[in-house]
Amino acid sequence: MRGHEPRSSSSCAACKLLKRRCSPNCIFAPYFRSNEPKKFAKVHKVFGASNVSKILIEVPEEQREDTVNSLAYEAEVRLRDPVYGCIGAIALLQRKMIELQHDLTLARARLARYAATSAISDTDRVRMGPFGDFPAACGGFIGSFSQNISSEVNQDSHMYDFSQIPYI
Repeated sequence: MRGHEPRSSSSCAACKLLKRRCSPNCIFAPYFRSNEPKKFAKVHKVFGASNVSKILIEVPEEQREDTVNSLAYEAEVRLRDPVYGCIGAIALLQRKMIELQHDLTLARARLARYAATSAISDTDRVRMGPFGDFPAACGGFIGSFSQNISSEVNQDSHMYDFSQIPYI
């Protein structure tokens, strides 16, 4: 376990920042090494040393390293975006995913439309002439096709309104 590893005699990053003597059983020492002063500084600025200490005491020892990494990530993101933090990043990624799904749906519709129009054989094109019965033959199909596609595209749009940042 990381908490029982021997460590050097120097103070951990937390004790250096807090300007206190680092004891052998310091809760911060295994997770905030002396060569990572910025990691603890960010966590301390967002959460406070007392709160981090309480969190680490409550968490089982085998999960503490993951907990510290999560706190460090949340602190970093919270310092970059003080209002939304990780939620802002998640909302941004969800919005991008919805946009990409919409683009994929449009691309599939265009591909289906292309496949449908290219299915007309060359002999049919020659027989109809350059413009032949194009509006009568394809107009109804294209109109109904575009209605189906627009209803598919807009079907779930009300569920994913990301014009507002979500609140928890």
